[in-house]
Amino acid sequence: MAVIHSPRKGSLQYWPRKRIYKFLPSVNWNVVSSSKTLKGFIGYKAGMASVSVKDLTPNSMTKDKKIAIPATIIECPPARILSARFYKNKQVMTEILAENLDKDLKRKIKLPKKSGKKIDDIKDFDDIRVIVYSNVKKTSIKKTPDFVEIGLNGSLDERLAFVKENFSKEIPLSEVIQNGQLIDVRGVTKGKGLQGTVKRFGVKLRQHKSEKGVRKVGSIGPWHPARLTFRTPMAGQMGLFTRTAYNNKIIEIAKADDKPIKNIKNYGDLKSDYILVYGSIPGPAKRQLLLTYPLRQTKQQSKKQYEFIEVLK
Repeated sequence: MAVIHSPRKGSLQYWPRKRIYKFLPSVNWNVVSSSKTLKGFIGYKAGMASVSVKDLTPNSMTKDKKIAIPATIIECPPARILSARFYKNKQVMTEILAENLDKDLKRKIKLPKKSGKKIDDIKDFDDIRVIVYSNVKKTSIKKTPDFVEIGLNGSLDERLAFVKENFSKEIPLSEVIQNGQLIDVRGVTKGKGLQGTVKRFGVKLRQHKSEKGVRKVGSIGPWHPARLTFRTPMAGQMGLFTRTAYNNKIIEIAKADDKPIKNIKNYGDLKSDYILVYGSIPGPAKRQLLLTYPLRQTKQQSKKQYEFIEVLK
């Protein structure tokens, strides 16, 4: 009889497995390259749907045919710049707060104190990044905006010109992300609370007459040395983890006024710009997401081409 070999499940790349402390994760913007000045955008997961498209992928078995594919709907309201951060030697040197902010913003969040400096007063710096918040009141999910630091692309003069130009303007989705490109989606998975070893790590069920339980690990460690290693599957928190979905193909970028989608389960109606992304994205409905340019795009995903037809009910 062959020896039963069942290695442990559950990646140790993310350890310890505990709940996140913020919904929009931090990103190493130095390794993210983009064709636009702003390297990322904030979106909200609305749900999934079946989408009818025309396959235009070269050498595909369904080329020039009408097919149905799964897609995730992400609503992306316009973004605004809260402040600009100037870095020197990888440290925040100073932060300049935008002047023409929304009047309702002071009631919803605690704004930082104004430094009294202006952008033209800052001379010696290495990098510029912006604190961006979503104009979420244009959606139907909530009123308090989400904030995240986003890097800028280009030379220092181009970044500085971008900040000056957009300090008091709304930045639409079309100025950051293009139709048909690949994006990386960073978000937080569904929270599942305290779970056992079988569900959390895929431990095999023991024989039904086993002592002290079936859904348990046979031995969690030796007597000597009497220690428990971190590799031993144990019960604990599952879900609400930060995860990244790489190389997601954008099928369509549309406006709710032109192509409305209504009565989405657990979400409601779309009221602003939205995108349709091929496949699924981590997280439940109304989860905030951070859309960035692809960190390492693949040929297999980039060569896919679809012509959007309609959303199937």
